[in-house]
Amino acid sequence: MALTPRIAIDAMGGDVGVRMMLAGAAMARHKHDGLRFILVGDEVQIKAALDNHPNLRAASDIIHTDGVVTGEDKPSQAIRKAKSTSMGLAIDAVKRGDAGGAVSAGNTGALMAMAKLALRTMPGIDRPALAALLPTLGANDVVMLDLGANTECDATNLTQFAVMGAAYARTAMGLERPRVALLNIGTEELKGTDEIRDAAALLRAAKGLPMEFTGFIEGDKLSRGDVDVIVHDGFSGNIALKTIEGTARFVTDLLRRAFTSSTRSKIGFLISRPATELLRHHLDPNNHNGAVFLGLNGVVLKSHGSADAKGVANCVHLCAELIEKDITRQVTEDLANFRSGDAA
Repeated sequence: MALTPRIAIDAMGGDVGVRMMLAGAAMARHKHDGLRFILVGDEVQIKAALDNHPNLRAASDIIHTDGVVTGEDKPSQAIRKAKSTSMGLAIDAVKRGDAGGAVSAGNTGALMAMAKLALRTMPGIDRPALAALLPTLGANDVVMLDLGANTECDATNLTQFAVMGAAYARTAMGLERPRVALLNIGTEELKGTDEIRDAAALLRAAKGLPMEFTGFIEGDKLSRGDVDVIVHDGFSGNIALKTIEGTARFVTDLLRRAFTSSTRSKIGFLISRPATELLRHHLDPNNHNGAVFLGLNGVVLKSHGSADAKGVANCVHLCAELIEKDITRQVTEDLANFRSGDAA
């Protein structure tokens, strides 16, 4: 039976804060009227924002706090004030079982540190990983992990990421046997570091898992849609993610400049507008907003700090879907099967 989604929202996180976070939550509830919320933050600001969203107000409880985790706070600083900040109390609601998941657009490092400390890693996981869905030229998006939670990883970490990423792809994209690859500097078996080659050997030997390990993939193939899950350490993954985002902005800015360079170009833009609108929609990061910390005993999602209401709504929708489909249970079962197969 599907779980009823109740989501704790760090209302004070993000570049805009309360207004944008609540607008996104309200937009999500208009499409999914079963959603309920715990809104954490300054009560006066929250109630003022709720005046514009009566549908959200009817489905929300408020936890008041004046404390906020800033973008400059180090993870250690955030942990020390976890019990008095909107981010910390949103995570605590998941720990207590009052909410099935939490969404924050605040400081990523602080969110990771507090979530790991409060929820702990699930059995069989050494380190949680940050995973996100990115657009491709294929029929499905691609899951990429780790995107920055762990700058250095050994072969065991990478194999655990692969198992978690495959479970996430089955949950978020409905794939029976996701295709999984390791990011490497070449596709030949002898390429890459010892950690990557050892992880590949472990994944090739794994039996009985609902995934297909396809080997290595190079950086120029990340968006082709040839695989469903791409695994890497957080250092490489964060660079790859920022490169993809920068390239998307480069393409859109280049097109904008080209189409406004002359009268003829402006006429050409009007003719090609349907195609450029499709491209803009495909590259819009708000359509793929929401990165999840996999490997924790609870669901925690990071929304992009600059996300608009649509972006926040998409993150909330993803959080609800992971709660309903019980992603934590699926990852736990896959890890148990992986360990039993490894032992055999």
